[in-house]
Amino acid sequence: MYLKDLSQIYGASGNEESVKKYIKDVVKKTGKIDYIKEDHLGNLMCFKKGKIQKKTLVVMAHMDEVGLMITKIEEDGRLNVSPVGGVDPRVLIGKRVVVGEKNIDGVIPYKAIHLQKKDYKKIPDWDDIKVDIGAKDKKDAESKVNLGDFCHFRTFFEEYENRYVGKAFDDRAGCSIMLETLEAMDDLPVYNIVFAFVVQEENGLRGSGAVLKHFHPDAALIIEGTTAGDNPELKRERWSTHLDNGPAISYLQSMHVIDRRLFNAIVETAESIKIPYQIKGRTVGGTDAGRLARSFYGVPGAVVSVPARYIHSPVSVMSKEDYNHTGKLVKELVLTGNYLKVLEV
Repeated sequence: MYLKDLSQIYGASGNEESVKKYIKDVVKKTGKIDYIKEDHLGNLMCFKKGKIQKKTLVVMAHMDEVGLMITKIEEDGRLNVSPVGGVDPRVLIGKRVVVGEKNIDGVIPYKAIHLQKKDYKKIPDWDDIKVDIGAKDKKDAESKVNLGDFCHFRTFFEEYENRYVGKAFDDRAGCSIMLETLEAMDDLPVYNIVFAFVVQEENGLRGSGAVLKHFHPDAALIIEGTTAGDNPELKRERWSTHLDNGPAISYLQSMHVIDRRLFNAIVETAESIKIPYQIKGRTVGGTDAGRLARSFYGVPGAVVSVPARYIHSPVSVMSKEDYNHTGKLVKELVLTGNYLKVLEV
């Protein structure tokens, strides 16, 4: 399993190089890929020729995570930041971060409760969010960081009885499952496969569409980390997914109606190998499946996700069983050719 290593690498949207280097090294060591291709955006595409070369499947996960970027250095040396991807400022208060290429330690402070006048009832504005790196003043801070430097959550991966805890499970979980699937290839797959590790999904699905022009695939399977809505304060009808109920299968997203043939293939495969699965309960949010459907000539795709609580925050919680069942489902779909067979006329 590569999840621990991938989770702890820093790689916000537009800063995926360290993640890509790790993945590329793993792929090369497996010796199971015919060739690796990179494009100008930073996407990493790993091609494996199949027994039947008339069809090509793209299996895709994004390498980036949400984060912050330095936008101003105050006179007192504190740093103003803006979100890179969807970040709620409420999850940042009191958290530790690293800043810039040297990963300088910092904290995100907030006014002490003794000094507040009902401030605790207010959602912080981004103007209220500062990063303190211990600089004496602006000049001292400028000697250590620059405008445009990335700021990442400083979170360490932990493992409990049936839980993984860490950052960036959206979508390092997908990247890890793809590496495990690639590693599991003992023979030629039925069809050509492109394992595409893409950039800048969290910043507006920017990278994935470019993959299509390189390989002209017939279908795509997106592997994601998705929201688990089983918080006690939420009504059950608002739950998106639930930990320990298996991989989540989407039928509709804000940008995309999932191809019914591919959706059915995923459900039938999960039932045939006797693993639990759940249909994702809420349709908000988008994935690279939506981008692929409206890019180039349009490619049908579907999404299999690992539920995780508190995604897009400094710490997420994932079920080990959900992760393992998702990996088993993806291997069965991809390596047997079952996923693409449903598109044959």
